Amino acid sequence: MITKKPSDSKTVLTDLVLPSETNSINTLFGGELLARMDRAASIAAQRHSEQIVVTASVNHVAFNHSIPIGSIVTIEAKVSRVFNTSMEVYLDVWYTDNNFNNPIKANEAIFTFVAVDDKRRPVKIPSLKPVSNEETKRYEGALRRRQLSLVLAGKIPANSATELKALFFK
Repeated sequence: MITKKPSDSKTVLTDLVLPSETNSINTLFGGELLARMDRAASIAAQRHSEQIVVTASVNHVAFNHSIPIGSIVTIEAKVSRVFNTSMEVYLDVWYTDNNFNNPIKANEAIFTFVAVDDKRRPVKIPSLKPVSNEETKRYEGALRRRQLSLVLAGKIPANSATELKALFFK
């Protein structure tokens, strides 16, 4: 199986914020943004795995800036780490307001997907080799994030989370 780069999965979704997608203070509904992020992330995961994928979890979402009505929203998604049948996808969300100022980073998120075959059974996927410094940082952090998720879900004991223990014990 070949090794891929994060850029091989890069997906950019750009759209407008319309009145029907906003709350009472005329900013994009969080749920609307989550749906857009899930679509972009699933495309990135499919590009990497060349398989059907299902969302396994939404590991992290940071709503740092509200996105006003009329803004142009750009979501960039790339696979940040691959495990056996699952992969982490990191998303960055930017918007340009009605004054067309420089893009503002509004949000970021981390989703996990599992590649499946036509019978919906998990399948092995290509490995990933980060290239840039940012990709390497996200790649290295993914194992700690995965271990934390597994500990919190009760799927592994805390003393098995070697990457997490390394943060606290030298």
